[in-house]
Amino acid sequence: MGIITFDIETANIIDLGSGQDLDSFGPFDIAVAATHAVGGEERLWMSKSASGVPLPMMAPDAAQELLQYLESMQKLGHMLVAWNGLSFDMRWIGHAARDMPAARRVALKIYDPMFQFFKLKGFPVGLAKVGEGMGIQMKKLMSGADAPKEWLAGNHQLVCDYVIGDVRLTAEIADAIVQAKRISWITQRGTPSSVSLPRLRTVEDCMADPMPDQSWMTEPILQERFAGWLGE
Repeated sequence: MGIITFDIETANIIDLGSGQDLDSFGPFDIAVAATHAVGGEERLWMSKSASGVPLPMMAPDAAQELLQYLESMQKLGHMLVAWNGLSFDMRWIGHAARDMPAARRVALKIYDPMFQFFKLKGFPVGLAKVGEGMGIQMKKLMSGADAPKEWLAGNHQLVCDYVIGDVRLTAEIADAIVQAKRISWITQRGTPSSVSLPRLRTVEDCMADPMPDQSWMTEPILQERFAGWLGE
């Protein structure tokens, strides 16, 4: 079966200060989500008014439909792929759908290249930096922090185009990683780097791996930052 990438945009406007962690401001509501089946269907997920205008946030029934779609595709053998999908997307889909048990089931079986990278290197890396490192040119329409503001302002199509762009970018990056058997990225210093990654592995498999050496970090990041919600 093929790859299906997914991504959400939150409805909550958060102005992060220096050094603040976005996760600490949760729980988050969802404005819109997108799924992209490589070589197949591409869908937007949102709630709309009776007149067809997108609502400020996704209703529980719409989020439940998205969650059920992801789980059904997973059961059919498709690879669900999301960048930071473990820590972010699956957690807040479960919250919006009011079905955390289902979200946990799906989360354990997804492929999250960012989490896999973290278990190899001990620190996270952004999608855009990996796209640049892998030589994939795709211009992002905005920053993720701006998406909730644009959605609330009524610029729904702009945000829809943005989230669709991200699921397409994730699919391109996943394919590039599979082909190259490694992840390349641009470091904070602006230099290229890479690490071997022979194959994509599920979250569940990666969680069982030992943590890499983080002794050089002043504030090492624990696995619980990404996976802790699975045990809540």
